[in-house]
Amino acid sequence: MAALIRSLHTAVPSIVLEQETVRDVLAAQPGLNRLGQRLVPAAFNASGIERRHTVVEDWRDGGRGARGRIGTFFDPDTAHVLNPSTGTRNLVYTEHAADLYEEAGRGALEACPDLVPGDVTHVITVSCTGFFSPGPDYQLVRRLGLPATTKRTHIGFMGCYAALPALREAAAVCEADPAAVVLVVSVELCTLHVRLGNDQDTIVGASLFSDGAAAAVVTSDSAAVGRPGAADQPGAADQPGRRGLLLDAFATVLTPVGEEAMAWNIGDNGFEMILGTYVPHIIDEHITSALEPLLCTEPELTTRPYAELEHWAIHPGGRSILDKVQARLELTDEQLAPARNVLRDFGNMSSATVMFVLQQIMDGPGETGERVCAMAFGPGLTVESALMTRA
Repeated sequence: MAALIRSLHTAVPSIVLEQETVRDVLAAQPGLNRLGQRLVPAAFNASGIERRHTVVEDWRDGGRGARGRIGTFFDPDTAHVLNPSTGTRNLVYTEHAADLYEEAGRGALEACPDLVPGDVTHVITVSCTGFFSPGPDYQLVRRLGLPATTKRTHIGFMGCYAALPALREAAAVCEADPAAVVLVVSVELCTLHVRLGNDQDTIVGASLFSDGAAAAVVTSDSAAVGRPGAADQPGAADQPGRRGLLLDAFATVLTPVGEEAMAWNIGDNGFEMILGTYVPHIIDEHITSALEPLLCTEPELTTRPYAELEHWAIHPGGRSILDKVQARLELTDEQLAPARNVLRDFGNMSSATVMFVLQQIMDGPGETGERVCAMAFGPGLTVESALMTRA
């Protein structure tokens, strides 16, 4: 019994970070040495990002919107980036994350007019950028009016690849229980942990990470529709040609090197992202072997060129990663367009990002039966992958 992504919905905070504006502000910080002053514009200019989003009010209108009040992350009077404690940053996460979880989750459910909130049986939430309890899984049940009996799971601190294990767990639930309706929601507020330093890892992180949320509704591909109350939902009787993604197979691979090249640690002044410059080279060297366990689930795929799989949902961890993946797998510009578009317009939203890419593919041009290969990379170095079919 196959599982199916019935809908995908994304959400971002209202505050936009224009990449050139943030670059110039950070490059002018007094704490930078001469090397840092050179690295900031180099990292920002090479990022492939034009704009990102953040929940941090101090950055509204490039910091100008915070004038007249005391900033927590940015002092508008001196134009200096501040360094709040981890507790302060996590408090902002607590204040903003629940709203984004609700917005993304509600949007995903509303995109399935044959379902009502009372149909949801399982909730899986994902995040690595903050903590609170009762957590986002609890908040979703309360805010969306889900049954009090909803089974809840939270996947925390796995990093950029965590959405794929969440979808894998959702698929397993639906394969075991064809009547299950699983709501998967990822929220990442990465900009809460932006710090300034002269080392390249810190600067690259400041140039890439952003805030966003994504949600999916997953059911069995033969799940019954028209449950009590569902027929009363707007549009429920008029949904021809709605698109979905069959979840065919998943794979997990740890590369033989890279444990120290990508990590995510808790420091006194925020979570400290380690993103070594060698990460794209590790992915370049090991991506084909990382794909083998996934493609072996359908042996006929192992002898075909990678580009014959029509769609590729690659987590855009950075432009250099996408460049390496495209060159090594000999993919076309069109196949990498969804990932590059998401990177350009939203930046790296950690675990939510690959779901933004999947949404572009699911809503974009294509035919029933076309294949989708999704890949995301994270601490370890871990490669998570999934094989899907347009339905």
